[in-house]
Amino acid sequence: MAKAIHSMIRVLDEARSVAFYREALGFEIADRFDFENFTLIYLRNAESDFEIELTVNKGRTEPYELGDGYGHIAVCVDDLEAEHARMETAGLAPREIVTFERDGDVMAQFFFLSDPDGYQIEFLKRHGRFR
Repeated sequence: MAKAIHSMIRVLDEARSVAFYREALGFEIADRFDFENFTLIYLRNAESDFEIELTVNKGRTEPYELGDGYGHIAVCVDDLEAEHARMETAGLAPREIVTFERDGDVMAQFFFLSDPDGYQIEFLKRHGRFR
């Protein structure tokens, strides 16, 4: 059986991205590997072994084009309102909380946040299938 272990994204500024993921998700550097043309930084928190792999291509100065195929990374939290307020206070500019219903029942409550490179992160309230 396959186990999800990481998702890789390309970023322009290592320090800016590491600081963002630390503030937004509590992710810390688990490993960092420097190569001649690129650096790999693996981030995770105590909640899960799943990691975000930041790839920094050395010498790159232009922002990456995310295209129209990328969607988002999703995380779940116990207290969605508190996380939203914390991010607002930190100046991270989360979007408004949305309640999504299906057949009259709440299926999900969530908000989105953009990282410094434009990647979207969905924060879902721990509920139902989102745990």
